[in-house]
Amino acid sequence: MFLSYGPLVKSVKTKIMDKQTIKNKLYESHNSFISYLESLSEDEFLSRKNDKWTAGQQLEHIFLGVKPVSQILSFPNFILKLIWGQANRKSKSYEDLVKKYLLKLENGGRAIGRFIPKAVSIEKGLRLKGDLKNEVDKLAGKLDKLTEDDLDKYILPHPLLGKLTIREMLYFTIYHVRHHEELTKRNLK
Repeated sequence: MFLSYGPLVKSVKTKIMDKQTIKNKLYESHNSFISYLESLSEDEFLSRKNDKWTAGQQLEHIFLGVKPVSQILSFPNFILKLIWGQANRKSKSYEDLVKKYLLKLENGGRAIGRFIPKAVSIEKGLRLKGDLKNEVDKLAGKLDKLTEDDLDKYILPHPLLGKLTIREMLYFTIYHVRHHEELTKRNLK
């Protein structure tokens, strides 16, 4: 059974986060992860136990998840609607989205295809930290151009969770990095 990270779910109390809160949480969660990685020694960054991902691979996985969200949000809204349609339901709360994700993991869901990281050297890790910061900045900038209604109106594909509203995808992005920071900490104990 997959471990539940209760404190991570409870760290965001609001039912529906507004754009500014989402933006703040995106920065907060990604900066926390990068700061944690920067506190690791080179040996810890490269350490691999029990076939678990190294800290560097966790970093690459997070980058590989944030980049397509940022890219997709570059599309005009009519393209999002044309390709994936519009939501026919309200956005889930942060807590409900996290519960759905954890349930998928408990039932065997794992990263697939292009989201599986390769080996990450110290040098590549340094580049990835900068690249991740830049991608989060881009994502935050794209969020500024969307309305609150847009966040609940348009849907995006997620390889494990299916169709999510933009708001739900951003919730996932906030939680996902927190989840992998906790996995990295656990794997290094």
